[in-house]
Order: sequence, then structure tokens, then C-alpha cells
Amino acid sequence: MFRALSRLSAAGFRSLTATRTGCSAPLVSRCYSHGKVETDEEFDSRWITYFSKPDIDAWELRKGMNTLIGYDLVPEPKVLDSALRACRRLDDLASAIRILEAVKDKAGPHKDIYPYVIQELKPTLTELGISTPEELGIDKF
Repeated sequence: MFRALSRLSAAGFRSLTATRTGCSAPLVSRCYSHGKVETDEEFDSRWITYFSKPDIDAWELRKGMNTLIGYDLVPEPKVLDSALRACRRLDDLASAIRILEAVKDKAGPHKDIYPYVIQELKPTLTELGISTPEELGIDKF
């Protein structure tokens, strides 16, 4: 009985370790997107339109900013202008300051980007009554 059991288990083990020569691996194909490539101007206008919606709510503002900040870029000042105006329409100063902090964070080690963005947004910030994190003293934490 033990001999029959060992013969069955050995045959089963051999069938597991045997390689099949008739099988071939499937061919790997790469699927690249063949969709339309969006230009920088179209990208900016899409986000300006998004933030310029008159019925935008706080959730849509945060969702849009999270998506925009998730991209590997620093948003253009005209897009940020539109987002800051949306913050003003919603009377949401905290989100406006968070937007400026996110831009500073996205600029990273490039020390010339954030001052340029603030310089371009200065008229809008003055018009809307929004202070920068540096003016509020919260950039030192």
C-alpha cells in the first residue's frame, strides 16, 4: 500500500515539474494613448473655465485644486487668479491661503517661481483683500 502511494505521489510530482514545450508566452503589446494632446493654452482655459463657474461650491473648489496640484506643474498665475476669485465668491479665505501655500510647496527648490507668481497675482490679491502667507506670518512654521 505504501509503495502504491509513493508511486502515485512521485508521478504527481513529476507531472508538476515537467515543462510543456508546446506553450508559448503571449506577445506583449504596448497600448499608447492615441487621444488628442492638450496644449498649454487649452489646459489653462479648461481650468479657468472650471474655477469661473458661477455655481461652484466649496467641495468643487477643493476637488479642482487637489487635482490641479496633483499634476507635475506649477499652475499659471491666470489659473490661480481664477481659483482665488472662486474663493472670494465663496467667501473662503482659508482656501485662498491654502492655494498660495500649495503653490509655494509645488515650486519646491526653484526659489524664483513663487515670487514670480506672487508678483503676477499681486493686483488680484490686493483687489480681493487676500494676504499672502508671508504677510500673515504663517510661513515660518
